[in-house]
Amino acid sequence: MGLRPNLLTRRTAGVASTTLALLLSTAAVGVVPAASAFSAAPTEACAEPADVHSDARVKAGAHAKHEPNELTAKETREREADLAAALRERANFRAGAGAAALAAVTIPVVVHVIQEDGTRAGGNIPDSMINSQISVLNEAYSGGTGGAATAFSFQLQKINRVTNPAWFPIVQGSSAERSMKTSLREGGKNTLNIYLGELSDDLLGWATFPKRRLDSMDGVVVLTESLPGGTATNYNQGDTGTHEVGHWLNLYHTFQGGCRASGDGVSDTPAEAEPAYQCPTGRDTCTATGLDPITNFMDYTYDTCMYQFTAGQAERMLTAWNAYRAA
Repeated sequence: MGLRPNLLTRRTAGVASTTLALLLSTAAVGVVPAASAFSAAPTEACAEPADVHSDARVKAGAHAKHEPNELTAKETREREADLAAALRERANFRAGAGAAALAAVTIPVVVHVIQEDGTRAGGNIPDSMINSQISVLNEAYSGGTGGAATAFSFQLQKINRVTNPAWFPIVQGSSAERSMKTSLREGGKNTLNIYLGELSDDLLGWATFPKRRLDSMDGVVVLTESLPGGTATNYNQGDTGTHEVGHWLNLYHTFQGGCRASGDGVSDTPAEAEPAYQCPTGRDTCTATGLDPITNFMDYTYDTCMYQFTAGQAERMLTAWNAYRAA
C-alpha cells in the first residue's frame, strides 16, 4: 500500500498472490515502419485505423471474463501500412515548411479525476497521488528505474475534478465513456489526457493508440487506486499508467505475435509466447534467444516486477511520435 519502492526493490521483488491480465483489442495500431518485420499488403497501403483503439489491463481473475483479442495478420498489416503512410506524410511536410523531427519531447498532461461524490471511495483522491504518478512516468521514461532512456518527459498542466455519477465507474467502450471524453478532452495530439476513476469489470486501465486523425477518444484511462499509494494490491505503484502510456505512444505488448519472427516489432525484446503473470523467474516460452522480458513495462507482471523499456522500444515510440503526434 506504500509508495513506489526504490530501484533495488523494483528489480528483485516478485512475491505476490494474485494474477494480472492485459487485453489488446482488435483495433490496436501498428509500429515502426521501414525496419519493421511486418509486411503490408499493397491493397491496404492507405488503410486508416478504426476510430477507437484500446488495450485493457485487468485485475486478478478478471481475465477469465475478457479473453485476449490478439491482432490478426490483416490488422497488423493495416496498422503497419498506416504508420508508414503517416511517416511519408510527415516527411513531405518537413521537406516543405514543416517542423523538423523531434529528438526530445515534453508531453503536457491533463488529468481528469472522475468522481461519484467527494469521498475517497467515490473517486476523490489527493493531488499528491497524481503528482506521484507523474513522477513515476518521468522516472520510467527517463530510464531512471534501470531501463533504456526514452525521449519523453511529462509535465502536469492541469487537474480537472469532475463529479458525475453517470460516468462512475468508467465503462470501457460505453456511450458514457464517449460522452465523458467528448466533454472533457483538452489539447491537441501531443496532449496526454488521463482519466482516473473506478473502472468496470475489474479493469486496471486501457489506452488508445495514435492515429493520423485526432478524435475525442484519444487518451489513457487508469484505475484511481493503481496510482502510487493506492489500494490496488500488487498494482499500486503507478505502472498501470506507465504501461498504458506506452500504448498511447504506440508500443505493443511484449508477447504480441507470440514466438513468430515479427513478435512485437522490436528487435531487442526477446520473443514471448504468452503474457507473464506475477513475477516468474527464468521464464522462456520461445526457442529464440533470450528469456521472456518479464521485467518490461509492456508485459503483464506485477508493478514490483516491471522496471524497463528497451532501446528499441524507445526508438519505436519516438518514430511514432514524429509520425502521429508531433506538432
